[in-house]
Amino acid sequence: MTTSSFAAKPKSAEMHPGPGFRLKQEIDRPEPSLVAGFGEFDTPTISDLMNRLYTMSHSIKSLTSPDLGILGPACTVKVFPGDNLMVHKSLDIAKPGDVIVIDASASTMTAVLGDLVSTKARHRGIAGFVIDGLIRDLPAILALGDFPVFARGVTPLGPLHRGPGEVNYPICAGGIVVNPGDIIMGDLNGVVVVRQEIAADLLQRLRDRAPAENAYAESVARGEFSNDWVDKSLEQSGLTL
Repeated sequence: MTTSSFAAKPKSAEMHPGPGFRLKQEIDRPEPSLVAGFGEFDTPTISDLMNRLYTMSHSIKSLTSPDLGILGPACTVKVFPGDNLMVHKSLDIAKPGDVIVIDASASTMTAVLGDLVSTKARHRGIAGFVIDGLIRDLPAILALGDFPVFARGVTPLGPLHRGPGEVNYPICAGGIVVNPGDIIMGDLNGVVVVRQEIAADLLQRLRDRAPAENAYAESVARGEFSNDWVDKSLEQSGLTL
């Protein structure tokens, strides 16, 4: 039997365009002024008004300067653990101001990106990365000075570049579903996800609530506060004081 009579590789090893290996060039994005409005607030305040259910795992945190927050509409990427082919392609699809959010299934196999991808993204005007996985080349990323990266950690191990993966389809990052165009905000407290369809209403509620929140914080700072509400809550639960 000649070598040519054998199958070149198992059919199960082939890539199949479609679910799991696809990309979407165009998505709906919120108005830039709407996105910018969330910069008036911090992530705890935003999280509170979404009933604390749209905050990513605390393991995804800023790995760059404490002064570098992140804010922008999501360009979503799903990669096969250990691979970053679609991360590279996302640089051609994301628009200036986008946050590229990468679902690497919290993999600790390899980094998803390093300094070269970060430098390319910075040249394209990308607002930064949020990664449910690892990065590498952190000293060189820090040397960029103004490019925020949020991730689970750092490793020297680099990724493969084979696929499959998806760009601009729903993903899960840090336990939260992220849709393309959702507003992503990150600071030293962590990362929150604001659904695009509720963003305008949420921003208005944040602004309406801000004066009372600021007044309360100022009174606490002066030492003027009461914990009567705690006693009322305990009494309502049947605890005798």
